[in-house]
Amino acid sequence: MNRKKFLKNTVLGITAAAAAPTAIANVKNEESSLYDRMMKQVGFNHLPNNDKPIMKTILHKANTRGNANHGWLQANFSFSFANYYNPQRMHFGVLRVLNDDYIAGGGGFGTHPHDNMEIITIPLEGALEHKDSMGNSGVIKRNEVQVMSAGTGVLHSEFNHSKTETANTLQLWVFPNKRDVQPRYDQLKFDPLARKNQFQQILSPNPDDEGVWIHQDAWFHMGNFDAGKKVDYTIRKKGNGVYAFIVDGDVNINGQELNKRDALGIWDVEKLNISSNSKAEILLLEVPMQI
Repeated sequence: MNRKKFLKNTVLGITAAAAAPTAIANVKNEESSLYDRMMKQVGFNHLPNNDKPIMKTILHKANTRGNANHGWLQANFSFSFANYYNPQRMHFGVLRVLNDDYIAGGGGFGTHPHDNMEIITIPLEGALEHKDSMGNSGVIKRNEVQVMSAGTGVLHSEFNHSKTETANTLQLWVFPNKRDVQPRYDQLKFDPLARKNQFQQILSPNPDDEGVWIHQDAWFHMGNFDAGKKVDYTIRKKGNGVYAFIVDGDVNINGQELNKRDALGIWDVEKLNISSNSKAEILLLEVPMQI
């Protein structure tokens, strides 16, 4: 049975085994307008609607993330990482890792290697001590962002700066658009007032633009919003998608309700319509969808 006949039979509730040819013909003549109407419905024929843009999204609720508890480290994984493997959650475009880590006082990651990855660290609570094979060392705090282009290879360590207080950090890995670059390190402090009820750019592909920069056509923004605020975000580069991570609060993005630590990946759109249903903190990660 060809596809058109199958669709007609499905619409009309008829199977080839049960219906005589004359009966099918009679129903076809009587109900062809129904078939035609259903064929025009968005998504029925599995073909894109050229008249209306179809938004593509993927929802990651907070409680569906992978996790690990090592005592000194409680980690939540938005994408497959370490012992957490989910073939449906390998990456979002070039965004490979988003780890939400709680590091106990005195705990941390000993010296370990990376290569050909853009690594971004955003402290949410507490501070981290950083040391790497490029000779960089220091402390990263709330309202600061650290970026490290691993390139041809780098060794580094990260430890909770406090011996008693827990540190909460987001670490993100982004596939670069250039391989085997010279490793580099950067760290910037941001004015939190500049993200009050608006988005503040914290990362871009341009060294002369606001924020840190990486070897990728990506833009990261953070915003702190009062309840009831509405704001739009326009995609910077055609073909990019946005992974919206709700750090705190209750938010609606393009009609999707999101809560603390939920995330919404969205692509094939030009703009995001965002409203805060409560006091909220939002991280927007605009990235290319093709690796």
